Amino acid sequence: MKKYILVSVTILCALAIVSCTAKKEGTSAESVDIAVFVPGIVSGSPVYEMLVAGVEKAVAAAHAQGMNATVQVIEAGTQQAEWGTKMTSVAAEGRYELIISSNPAMPDIIDPVSRQFPSISFLIFDAFFEGNPQITTFRYNQREQAYLSGYMSALVSTSSMQFANADKKIGLVAGQEYPAMNGIILPSFLEGARAVDPAFTVDFRVVGNWYDAAKGAELARAMKTAGVDVIMPISGGANQGVLSAARDEGIYVAWFDDNGYARAPGLVISSSIMAQERLVSEKVAAFLDGTLAKGKPSTVGITGGYIGFVADDPLYIDTVPEALRLRMNELVRRLESGELVLESN
Repeated sequence: MKKYILVSVTILCALAIVSCTAKKEGTSAESVDIAVFVPGIVSGSPVYEMLVAGVEKAVAAAHAQGMNATVQVIEAGTQQAEWGTKMTSVAAEGRYELIISSNPAMPDIIDPVSRQFPSISFLIFDAFFEGNPQITTFRYNQREQAYLSGYMSALVSTSSMQFANADKKIGLVAGQEYPAMNGIILPSFLEGARAVDPAFTVDFRVVGNWYDAAKGAELARAMKTAGVDVIMPISGGANQGVLSAARDEGIYVAWFDDNGYARAPGLVISSSIMAQERLVSEKVAAFLDGTLAKGKPSTVGITGGYIGFVADDPLYIDTVPEALRLRMNELVRRLESGELVLESN
C-alpha cells in the first residue's frame, strides 16, 4: 500500500472534434495526465492552495477547448526526507506526462528521478534550476516580496499604533532554513526595514519543520518578550501558531504569499503576495498547447504583476493609518515603474 495520501481532483473532459493538425507538442491525442505533487499539505498552505487552483483553472480552460485532461493531486506530507521516494513512486506509475510541484527544494530532488523517466516533463514553481531539459522552473523575485514586507513592518513598528514599541526590532519565523530563506528572504526583509530606519534588526527563529503550530506560537511569544512587535511567519502550518500568539499577546503580523488580512483582523498589517495561481495557470496552459519553453528557468516579479502588495483590502485600510499606507503606496509605485530596482539573486 502506498504510504502517501492521494487527493483526487480529476477533471474528465468529453473529447470534442479536434483536428490532428491542430495538435501541438506537449499534448496528447488521447488524454494528458497531470500529477500535482504537493510537498506538504494543501489545506492551510497558501502556496499549495494556489498551485492546485492554477492547475485546475488551466485544465478547465483546456476542456472548454475540447482537450482531454486528468489531474491528480498528491499530498506528500511534511517530511522532506520522504519526498524523493514518493516522487519516484509517482513517476514510476507511468501514467503522467507532466508532474507539477512548488518548492525551492524540489528541483534537486527531482533531477535524479527525472533521469530514470525521460518521457516525463516536470514543471516546478517557486524554484530555480538549470541544466535539465525535463525540468522547467519559475521563481518569484522574493527580494521584492520580502523587501515590501520589511518596509511595511518597520513603518508600523515606528508608528504610534497600539502594539508598536520603540525597540526597532521585527521578527521572522521560518519553518526551516534553506538557501532562498537565508540568502534572499531574510536579508531582503531586513533591507526593507532599514529603508525606513537603518537601526532596525531582525530576530530570526526557526521552527524546524513546516507543521508545528505549538512551536510557532512558542517562538512568537519569546520574540514578543525580546522586543519584537511585528512578525513575518513563513512556516507552513506553524503559521497558525504565530497567529494564535499574535492574538493572545498583541503582536502585528506581516503576511507572506497571499492576502492574509482576514486571518487576524486588526493585527495583520501587510500582505506581500505572489500570483502563484495566475502563473501556474498560464504555464500549464502553455504546456498543454505546446508553447512552453521547456527546460529553461525564469524569474518573475512586480513589473509583470507576479509580485504585489494588497493595498485595497478594507481590513488593511481599517488597521493601518493613512500616512503609513501612503508611504507604502509610494514604494510600490517606485518598484512597479522601475524607478527602484531590486534584482533577484
